[in-house]
Amino acid sequence: MDMGRESRWEKDAMTVEIVFALVTATALGAVVFAACFALTLALDVTGPARENTLTAGALLAAAAGVWRTVRVLRRFDARRRQGH
Repeated sequence: MDMGRESRWEKDAMTVEIVFALVTATALGAVVFAACFALTLALDVTGPARENTLTAGALLAAAAGVWRTVRVLRRFDARRRQGH
């Protein structure tokens, strides 16, 4: 009977961790993109340079989001394997 509960608790913990990873990844991506956008506004960049900067910002934001998701989930898996 306890094995079923622990199994459910582990599933719930993994669900919470996935949601946490996705929310923090989204927040990090938004901050990275906002920084690139603010840079274009502060330097008054126009034309193709602005488009390229915003494209680079979007790519950096996506990369930061993926990095954050992977980092959180790998850390969770390592703690789970240690029994924490």
